[in-house]
Amino acid sequence: MTMMSTRTTARHRILIIGGGTAGITVAARLLRRGHTDVAVIEPSETHYYQAMWTLVGGGQAQAVRTARPQAAVMPKGATWIKKSAATVDPAAGTVGCTDGSSYGYDVLVMSPGIQLDWDRTDGLVDALGHDGVSSNYRYDLAPRTWEFIRTTRSGTAVFAMPSGPIKCAGAPQKIAYLACDHWRREGVLSHIDVHLVLPTPRAFGIPEIADSLEEIIAGYGIHLHTNTEVTAVDGGARKVALTSLGDGGTDTTLPYDLLHIAPRQSAPDWIKASPLSTGDAGGYVDVDKHTLQHVRYPNVFSLGDAASTPNSKTGAAIRKQAPVVVDNVDAFLAGRPITAHYDGYASCPIVTSARSVLLAEFDYSFAMKPTFPLLDPARPHRAYWYLKKYGLPFMYWNLMLKGLV
Repeated sequence: MTMMSTRTTARHRILIIGGGTAGITVAARLLRRGHTDVAVIEPSETHYYQAMWTLVGGGQAQAVRTARPQAAVMPKGATWIKKSAATVDPAAGTVGCTDGSSYGYDVLVMSPGIQLDWDRTDGLVDALGHDGVSSNYRYDLAPRTWEFIRTTRSGTAVFAMPSGPIKCAGAPQKIAYLACDHWRREGVLSHIDVHLVLPTPRAFGIPEIADSLEEIIAGYGIHLHTNTEVTAVDGGARKVALTSLGDGGTDTTLPYDLLHIAPRQSAPDWIKASPLSTGDAGGYVDVDKHTLQHVRYPNVFSLGDAASTPNSKTGAAIRKQAPVVVDNVDAFLAGRPITAHYDGYASCPIVTSARSVLLAEFDYSFAMKPTFPLLDPARPHRAYWYLKKYGLPFMYWNLMLKGLV
């Protein structure tokens, strides 16, 4: 692994922006394919397996187990540029970093992840982390979620999901189910008024899965608010404002003793301002949803949460996107037609209790694509709990980040 010195300007055959799940997986696969000049721009010292943060918030895992040094996951043979990307000039084929250095490329792979826009919900920034307000979307706050759940014995609990694309869209409701399961086992669920606020018409976009989840919601006694989102948090008064987004939505105010909220999300600001952006409010990297090649700049590819693809933003989607990007980068560099195709596959393991998980797998058309068709894909199963807690983390650290699956 080679460290680049400060303010060095260099050129690389393949330059990857982002050393998260997508960037590391693609870098590992490219190196295994025989490419020798692969560089990754990533400033972070720590790499997180964020999919476990729901279990941390639900008291089923330890936060420390979700973090490893970035150096430990950076593929051997990759050039690690430990800086922050700030600009991209696709016409010139260069990426600028915050320290003023710039890097040229033959092929650019954009995988910088998604931006958490905490400040787009009024009052949320000031309320986070104390007086019962938390979010599993931050490493330092996930343990606080469990602290607040564990100490809540009565009152009102609100779990909220924002409108717009977010990573792991099931996470805002998974923690509600884990909390209710804990409170039921503690014998206090009947003393807690639980509300689940979703911006969507139903609990899930696939009717069979929505039916199953809404049975679970009713079984816990959760009040479900659909076509609604939390638009303001009053930490001093311990109240949230709910705003209707469409038919059946709710305009009201709810008190809370516990509030778990997922932030609104979008592409990083510097991508929104770049020529690679879709140019709309989300600002994602504008790619063909099947080839993952940029629609205007053929030597640019993107995958993961920053790409404009309309799939659910999950690690499982990245696992299917990465081989497509690698195949198509290969084809582009060799002057061959680009033929590899991503069908929109995503997987969302929806934790419904501390012993069961519903594994939702689907493609762009929302057709279910179960890996294990003998198990009803619309119902929770105990086997998937073990997959979520033990199998997927093992696969992530030992296989996926090494370009093996």
